[in-house]
Amino acid sequence: MMRLRFELADGDPVLVVAADGPAPEAVEVAGARARAAAAASRVSDGWEARVVLHASRWNGPELPLPSGAYTIVVDGRPLDEQAAPGPQPAVVLGTLRAGWDGRRIVIGPPVDPALTASEGQIALEQRYAARRDVLENAVFFESFYGRSSGDNPRAIDRELARVAPGVTRYWSVVDLSVPVPDGAVAVVEGSPEWWRARGAARLLVVNDWLRRRFVRRPGQVVLQTWHGTPLKRLALHRPGFDPRRALAVIRESRRWNVLLAQNPYGARVLRKAYAFLRRPLWVEGYPRTDELHTGDRAAMRSALGIDGDDRVLLYAPTWRDDRETIVDFLDLAALAEQTGAVVLVRGHSRTLLPGADARGARVIDVTAHPDLAALQLASDALITDYSSVMFDYSVTGKPMYFFAPDLERYRGELRGFYFDLAERAPGPLARTQDELVAALGADPGAFADRYDDWRRRFNGRDDGHAAERVVARILDQGFVSRD
Repeated sequence: MMRLRFELADGDPVLVVAADGPAPEAVEVAGARARAAAAASRVSDGWEARVVLHASRWNGPELPLPSGAYTIVVDGRPLDEQAAPGPQPAVVLGTLRAGWDGRRIVIGPPVDPALTASEGQIALEQRYAARRDVLENAVFFESFYGRSSGDNPRAIDRELARVAPGVTRYWSVVDLSVPVPDGAVAVVEGSPEWWRARGAARLLVVNDWLRRRFVRRPGQVVLQTWHGTPLKRLALHRPGFDPRRALAVIRESRRWNVLLAQNPYGARVLRKAYAFLRRPLWVEGYPRTDELHTGDRAAMRSALGIDGDDRVLLYAPTWRDDRETIVDFLDLAALAEQTGAVVLVRGHSRTLLPGADARGARVIDVTAHPDLAALQLASDALITDYSSVMFDYSVTGKPMYFFAPDLERYRGELRGFYFDLAERAPGPLARTQDELVAALGADPGAFADRYDDWRRRFNGRDDGHAAERVVARILDQGFVSRD
C-alpha cells in the first residue's frame, strides 16, 4: 500500500509518496497543463519521493501548480488504484491547497475551504458591500477572469509602473500559478484579500465582465479595456433574442465608466453591442500591441526552446459556444511535419481550464502563456479562424492564414459576423488541412492589397504608444494619483 502525505518544507508545498519494496526511478504528479516530478530514494522501510508542487514553464519562474486534478505516475505508469490510500482532506500549504480524493491529487488556490464554501463567500461579499473605507491610490487589474496576467491590463500595468511607481497594483488571479508583473500584488479570487483590494482600489482595469457582486464606492472607476476588435457578434448582437442575456449585458455595461476600443470600427460595434451610449469611449489603439513594436523576438524563441532558423506557425483559434475545449479540426503534429515548422498552439482563454496541452513532435502548447504579443513576435505566420488576434497580428506585417472548416455553421448558427471575412480576409481562407498546407507553401504577396487596406482600417492607432496614451488619460482624469 502506498502512503501519501502533504507538508510544507522550507516554504514549499510538498507531496511525500512512500511505499515498501524496491524504489522506482521517478514519481510524477501529472496534470492537464503542468507536471512536477522527483526522484525516489531508499529509506529504512522502503522508498520515498518528495515532489515539490511547483513547476516552471517556458524558462519562467517556479510557480505553484495550477488548480486542477493530477495523477500520480510512477516510472511512467499511473498509480494502481488498488494500491492507493484512502482520501485525505485538502490542506492549505502556503501557496496552494492540496488534497487526495482516493484517485487523484486535487490542487486549488491557497484559500481556506471554509471561505470558499457558499456561506463563507456570502459573508465576505456582505463585508465587502458594507465597507466604507477610504479608497487607496491603487489599481485592481484582472485579465480573463484571473486566468492570466496579460492582454491590455498587463500593458497598462507596465506603463503605470513606469510613470507612477507610487500606485499600488493589485492583480486578481485564480491561483498563484498565474505570474503577475514585477512589483504587483497577487490577490487570489475569493480570498479576504481579494475582496478587500477590489473594494479599496480607486481604479479597476478589466478586459472582460466583472464577476461576483460589485458595489461601486464613491470615487471608484472601472476601465473596461475589452479583449479584441470584434469580428463575431457580441452581447446584444448575438443570434436569437434572450431577455435574460439582454438584461445581464445591460447590467454589466452599467458597471463600466470608460470603455477602450482599438479602432473606430471597434468603438462603433462595442458601443451598440453593450448599450454603452453616453459614457466615454476611448479610441487609442490597444496597449497590448505596443510590444509588437518593441519586444525581443529572439528572447521569446529562446524561452520556448525554438532554434533561431526554424519557421514558427502560431495557431490561435477562437472558442466555440457549443464546446469547452479547443477545436480539433487540425492534426497539429501532421501540420508540423508537412510544413517543416514548429507549431505554437494558443487556445482561447475559455479553453484554458477545461482543456489539456496539445502534444506532438514540434508542437508546443502555449495556451497558458501569459503574453500573447510575445508569441506573435516569436512566430513567422498566424493561422486563425475568427479570433480577434487577427486584428493585432496585422501590426507585425507577417502573413496570416484563415482555417475555417466550419465557416457556414459559425457564421449562420453559432455567432454570426459583423462583416464578410471571406471577402476581406488579408490572407488565404482554407477549408481543409491540405488547402491550408498548400496556402502556407504559396507566395502570400497575392493578398498585399487586402493586407494594406486591413491595416489602414484597424491598426491606425496601434503605433507602439497606446499604453502611454491610455495611462496619460488615467492620470489626467485623476482616476489614480501619480504620487
